[in-house]
Amino acid sequence: MKANSRICLLIFSLCFSYTSVTAQEYLVISSPEAAISWLQSQNWWGEANRAQQLAVPRAIMTSTGANWRTNSKDLTVATKKELFYRFLLPLIMHANAMVLERRERLRQIQEQLDTGLTPSSLDINWLVEIADTLRIADSDDREVDDLTPIDLEHYVTEALYKLDVIPAGLALGQAAYESGYGTSRFAAQGNALFGQWTFGGEGLVPEKQRAELGDHRIAAFDWPFDSVRSYFINLNSHPAYEDFRRLRADLRQQGKELDSFVLADGLIRYSERGQEYVDTLKGIMRVNNLAIADAARFRDEPQIFIFGAEDEADEIRVREEIERMIENGEAEEIIRQMSLE
Repeated sequence: MKANSRICLLIFSLCFSYTSVTAQEYLVISSPEAAISWLQSQNWWGEANRAQQLAVPRAIMTSTGANWRTNSKDLTVATKKELFYRFLLPLIMHANAMVLERRERLRQIQEQLDTGLTPSSLDINWLVEIADTLRIADSDDREVDDLTPIDLEHYVTEALYKLDVIPAGLALGQAAYESGYGTSRFAAQGNALFGQWTFGGEGLVPEKQRAELGDHRIAAFDWPFDSVRSYFINLNSHPAYEDFRRLRADLRQQGKELDSFVLADGLIRYSERGQEYVDTLKGIMRVNNLAIADAARFRDEPQIFIFGAEDEADEIRVREEIERMIENGEAEEIIRQMSLE
């Protein structure tokens, strides 16, 4: 287990619970069998019960790795899929929870502006950061002190349009499609779950890189939630996915639930395969009944952070390393230095 994977627990502690790390908040698993046993103990396993299992434990995986790529070869396809979906769903749900928290803050700022009040400087700076992240026009060209109430209203309106949840079933389907259920080289080497491209010499080089596309690579991440978060930012901001955002806004305006199958039609530009990509994605969601995850909710319980280990001996080493970081205060220092955005 790499050192940066080990500190993922600490990063998650900031992003999820904002509390100190304790020895009771993590679990180290060294085999698929151990993972299944734990999931069964949590009543979070079994294809036959999936329709009733919409109360999701806050079980947060901290890394993907080569051991999953190897071990999954010995599993049935159904078991491999189930493990992938069970451990990825909480990450997607947390990303949606983060989105909803930010939407609520945007609405509070909007209410202040509607009543003629000036938001605090803290809120204005935060709003500008959100606008930059979402690629709202002109937001990166304006000095904060020069912003007028009309500018702020524009940022809030555009942010509320762009920043919204992504149905879990859709995100699960895309992750399964793009990463081969977490078994791709990109997932194993870089926690890359959604096949996002990057340029500028960073990332993982495809085996068959096409010269006409330039030095395109697959974005790599230190931990799985970074990949999920980047995917959310991508769909909520990139011009290529305006159709997705428009369909989502239309459903909102009609008072309908966000539907994975409806919103999949807005992802034609996610792949060069276009409509064929969307049709395959819908097939994955349909065959695996993924749309049911759209209605999933977290259980009211503490988070538990899942570490993978290569074998029982490595499991002991991982536990000792985590305990050492908790005991010497290194965990708290890392938490202090990290940020959510």
